[in-house]
Amino acid sequence: MADSGPSHRRILKIAVPIVLANISVPLLGVVDTGVVGQMGAAAPIGAVGLGAIILASIYWIFGFLRMGTTGLVAQATGAGDLAESGAILTRGVMIGLAAGAVMVAGQAAITWAAFRVAPASPEVEALTRDYLAIRIWGAPATIALYALNGWLIATERTRGVLILQLWMNGLNIALDLWFVLGLGWGVQGVAVATLIAELSALGLGLWLCRPAFSGAQWRDWARVFDRVRLRRMWSVNSDIMLRTIALQAAMTGFLFVSAGFGDVQLAANQILWQFLMVTAYALDGFAFAAEALVGKSVGAASVMGMRAASLRTSLWAVGASLVMALGFWIIGPFVIDVMTTAPEVRLAARDFLPFVVVLCVLGVGAYMLDGIFIGATGTREMRNTVVLAVAIYGLIAWVSVPVWGNPALWGALIVLNGLRGVFLGLLYPRLERRVAHGG
Repeated sequence: MADSGPSHRRILKIAVPIVLANISVPLLGVVDTGVVGQMGAAAPIGAVGLGAIILASIYWIFGFLRMGTTGLVAQATGAGDLAESGAILTRGVMIGLAAGAVMVAGQAAITWAAFRVAPASPEVEALTRDYLAIRIWGAPATIALYALNGWLIATERTRGVLILQLWMNGLNIALDLWFVLGLGWGVQGVAVATLIAELSALGLGLWLCRPAFSGAQWRDWARVFDRVRLRRMWSVNSDIMLRTIALQAAMTGFLFVSAGFGDVQLAANQILWQFLMVTAYALDGFAFAAEALVGKSVGAASVMGMRAASLRTSLWAVGASLVMALGFWIIGPFVIDVMTTAPEVRLAARDFLPFVVVLCVLGVGAYMLDGIFIGATGTREMRNTVVLAVAIYGLIAWVSVPVWGNPALWGALIVLNGLRGVFLGLLYPRLERRVAHGG
């Protein structure tokens, strides 16, 4: 009997908790900034913001652990290989703990390099060092959580992801208020609050993933350290890591180039960037659903199931992107006015709002095909197409930005996201052929 694919109800059951979990992410940043803002000085705000950015930039590189774990576990689950599913999680957690331990050991070098790239005033640097010296101890837990989240998504336990995110951010916010406003611990209080939240989240995450540890498979060391399986995991994760670094370079370059247009254009671009983050948070839910459902179809060697999962999750993503684009077009100007009171920044942001609307619609292909290729572990294609698209983006920006300025930069960003979707779309039939031939 042909695989009819996942139901729309099943897709939403996976996607909606992810979207809700993502809503809590920006809220934590607002509270972190707000509590230190009550200290009545600028340096603590700058220190918390700078310290958080330094760690987030490093952690983001390890996002491959979440994506790689999701694709591999989904395929193992689809193939009925529960022993391998547990072993993959063990490998991921071990990699996360080891990578975090390296960060702890190398914290002096991380701090030195960070201030070389982004120097700050002596007061901000001193407070940032205090912040990092505390928070760095949470690195093993934070990176290991990527693997736990990947396993939860792959096994369609996204309510667990929501519970985990709400617990971590909720506890962090509560401790922020107590340590900073109640006990007067200042910047160190924010760092301690985050550290406790991260460590407790690791414990909760392990408990939520307890089905993976219900048997002996998670500690079947012959399987965990099997060379063939380790080699495949390394191949998948290294491809995703290189793809992530290339994409991060493109996004960082966009903001750096924006700084050269003056304070007004920089501020306008920063505001509009938040609109793009909203788009990413919303579409993540459907992309993650594609990862899990496509991966299971690949594991079961079902081309029809893979195609149905790809089309149905993408249908929801397209609908969501059109709704968001319409919302940005209608209420975007009012949101801009709330985010800034500077008339010249408001005007500049409104002028470039149409670019955001276009990106919201055209970017859905890149988001969803990323999810589809992660589920199918087509990571080499992801790596190669992103590197090519980023190279073209860089060339277009290099040639056109000196002539046309900010419109050219936004145009290059549209081209980047459009090409990512086009390139992967052209390669999609290769995935189906691979599944059909058991490759």
